[in-house]
Amino acid sequence: SVQDKNALHLFSVNGKYLGSETLKEEVSDMCVTGEYIVMGSLQGFLSIRDLYSLSLSISPLAMRLPIHCVSVTKEYSHILVGLEDGKLIIIGVGKPAEV
Repeated sequence: SVQDKNALHLFSVNGKYLGSETLKEEVSDMCVTGEYIVMGSLQGFLSIRDLYSLSLSISPLAMRLPIHCVSVTKEYSHILVGLEDGKLIIIGVGKPAEV
């Protein structure tokens, strides 16, 4: 975050700059899972981005409270979201029949 501008930058393992994406929210936590980046913001949005293009995979999900932590289960079946008020939100990933 530089002068109220937030950005996500992507580098290769060797340090080569691959790209960036300007963000509207202030990121509070993120995790990389497979080919996706799962991010939570202080503005209360959960975003899932493609790891290589940094574009949004789905529209951000509004949690209505600041997100303090995000995690993905080992089987990639659920996203765990910790909110400011202490609640734990569990989001199923995949098609409704799979969830």
